[in-house]
Amino acid sequence: MKDVDYMSVADKAIERIKQGAFLTVRAGDDLNTMTIGWATIGYCWRKPVFMIAVRNSRHTFQIIEKAADFTVSVASGDMRKEITYCGTKSGRDVNKFRECGLKTAKSRRVTSPIIDVPGLHIECRIVFKAPMNPADLISEYQSLYPKKDYHTLYFGEIQACYETA
Repeated sequence: MKDVDYMSVADKAIERIKQGAFLTVRAGDDLNTMTIGWATIGYCWRKPVFMIAVRNSRHTFQIIEKAADFTVSVASGDMRKEITYCGTKSGRDVNKFRECGLKTAKSRRVTSPIIDVPGLHIECRIVFKAPMNPADLISEYQSLYPKKDYHTLYFGEIQACYETA
């Protein structure tokens, strides 16, 4: 495990996230992972911040609403099959961990575990959340929401950022 500065890997991480990464969240006994393809990494409130967007229709939304934190695992190897599965199946209906053979590992600083794969892992404490107001979204982006299932944005203060082999 090698600690890395989040900004030194931000560009590479975002490029990989565009292909899919695992967002994992635990609240009590509830645990789920889902695929994310949108995120931002930056600096806000004088802190390193990772922002994710979770649609209110997703099973993960039910869990993250009760959670204090989340993790993002950006696999360095080919995980297209698992990324696709976790992005098209709901944790309400299937156990994605079992179906994809995914294992979790204890995170270093938050409650939610990481996905135990080689790659970049970012652990975040939720510091702010905001549901999208469709009235504030420009018209050309409205087509991204044909079902009107808008995202809630979660801002996580980065607690740890590291690579595993």
